[in-house]
Formats: sequence, structure tokens, C-alpha cells
Amino acid sequence: MSKETSKSDWKDGFLFIGNQLALDFLNTRPVQKGEPSELLPDFSALLRWFQAADLLSSREVGRLQRQWGGSASASRTTEAMRQLREKLRREILAWERSGSVQHSTRDELNKLMAEDPMRIRLRTNGKLCSTELWFERREPEDLFAPLAHSAATLFASVERKRVRKCAQCVLHFHDTSKRGTRRWCSMQLCGNRLKVAAYAARRRQRAHK
Repeated sequence: MSKETSKSDWKDGFLFIGNQLALDFLNTRPVQKGEPSELLPDFSALLRWFQAADLLSSREVGRLQRQWGGSASASRTTEAMRQLREKLRREILAWERSGSVQHSTRDELNKLMAEDPMRIRLRTNGKLCSTELWFERREPEDLFAPLAHSAATLFASVERKRVRKCAQCVLHFHDTSKRGTRRWCSMQLCGNRLKVAAYAARRRQRAHK
């Protein structure tokens, strides 16, 4: 297992190998057994992902499911989230190559952040004070707040050459390793498979000598 990943790449059925929220959001449509697998098929799954990403508590998920689950607004938000994910996928792939972000993507993210902003509040722990980001939960569309903020932060603050698509699959990650040479989404998912394939190829070459 690589140092860049945790003991398990999966949390409650979702992948968290990206080291950036926006990239983990992209990775909710991995390829499994040769076919794209939709991990956000409905609003309930979307709420579960927010909980797995530590954006909502289990109590909040239960409340929002009771409040919004089955509504037309929740269905529209889920579909809009998937559309945003695929647009970001195309944009991030292009950004990895060129370093530029399309004006349309910039405008859409700015619109989302204006309509559903992340907010800052003060926390205290004894005499210690700190600030934290949070977002309103008034309607399903508010769930765009952390995703738009994370995507904007990715484009503005992360070194582009350290954001990559796995050499073996469709998953994206931010390489936070010291050497910056990470090639795979994780050792568990793709690294071991490639190492086994390389070992088998070397054995075949030796056998034919």
C-alpha cells in the first residue's frame, strides 16, 4: 500500500484517494469490471457521500433525507451534481495538460459560489480559538457549496503538475508525496495490478532467452 493512501481506499462504498474534495467527487464514477459505475444514482447516495466526505453528520443526513428525500428539487440537484462532475472531469483533464480554465467553467463556479457560498465561523475550545468553513442546509441546492469551493481552490491553489489521472484507470488524485512521482490512484487499486503484470512480463522475457 502506498504512503499516499489510507489503509482502505473505500469509505461507506465511496473512494477517497484524491487528496482533494473536488477530485474525490470526480471519483464517484469509477470503472469497475470494465464498465463505468455510478456511485451517485440518487439523492440518498449523494447524502451518504457527503457524510463519508465528513461534510454532513449522520444526524444531518437523516434529517435532510426526511426533509428533502423524494422531492423534485432533490432529484434535480442530484442530476445537476452529476452534470457538474462530468464538466469538471473534462475541465480538469484539459487543465492538467494546458494549465488554463475555460471562461464558462470559471463563470459557472463563480455563480455557484455566489448562490451557495461557504461561510466562516469561529470555534472555541477552552482558550483556543479557530475558524472553520461551513455551509447552509436550507435547500438541496446548498449542497453545491463545498464542491464549487473545492473546485475553485483546486484550480487556484494546487500545483497543476501534481494533479493527475491514474496511469491505469479513470481516477484522479493530487500527488502530495515528497518526490511527486505518484502514478497510480493507489497501490491497492492499480499499483499492485501493474506490479504483478510487470513481474509476469519479466518472467516471460527470461523464459524466451
